[in-house]
Amino acid sequence: MTQSADKTTRKTASNEWWDTFVVVVEALLIAIVLRFFLFQPFSIPTASMQQTLMIGDYFVANKFVWGYGKHSFSLGRYGNFSALDFELPISNRILGRDPNRGDIAVFRPVPQDIEYIKRIVGLPGDRIQVTNGRLIINGTMVEREEIGKTMDVDSNGDAREVTVYRETFPEGTTHIIQEIGDNLPLDNTPEYVVPAGHYFMMGDNRDRSADSRVLSQVGYVPAINLIAKAEARFFSIKDNLPPWQIWQWPANVRWDRMFQYVDTDQPYDTTATP
Repeated sequence: MTQSADKTTRKTASNEWWDTFVVVVEALLIAIVLRFFLFQPFSIPTASMQQTLMIGDYFVANKFVWGYGKHSFSLGRYGNFSALDFELPISNRILGRDPNRGDIAVFRPVPQDIEYIKRIVGLPGDRIQVTNGRLIINGTMVEREEIGKTMDVDSNGDAREVTVYRETFPEGTTHIIQEIGDNLPLDNTPEYVVPAGHYFMMGDNRDRSADSRVLSQVGYVPAINLIAKAEARFFSIKDNLPPWQIWQWPANVRWDRMFQYVDTDQPYDTTATP
């Protein structure tokens, strides 16, 4: 090989390494932009939204549909490490539309420093109350239809029989909820009046959800604290097992919950996948 040919070969190899490096950097930048501005993945560690979102479900949330608030670009807290947890210095949301009743929201409650996920049941100015387990919006009891019974398993592995209902909001949208009973601590509440610029949240697992009914823990959620709208599940595994444990997949992955919109009015058979 001549000296000129050797230089050409080294130059070609160097160019290939540089091109590969550029492609990797571009891919990382695209991923960062998508995560920060468009879609962000989340996982479910508790039973408060079952059956809509079960422990071990992974879903993607839409960050731009409601615009951006002060927590929109936070990647959350990890133990005592909060370097990725920051607030935008803004007082109003930027861009986007207002949420609809029934949307499932990832948000930051005012008294908390972690993300919650619940369903929006009350809009600004609404009057919300729960009486004997029945949700009442602006003086009208929300319709619900009993679907059947199933077993509900919480994050501690405790199982309870629950009744599954299809609930219909005044606007006509439907979703699945479940109740242990209709006379538990949060089944009879005072009337809440949602302040302007705030939303009232409730979990679909009504008797296992700390939500806006608990004013000291969640309360009314300011619009600026909304982070994203839950859209679709992309992975689901029993017992909240780490997804990277591929050897656990055959016996534990819930294949029938993957690649589906999070909001469906079809109940899920939790007795088949405890």
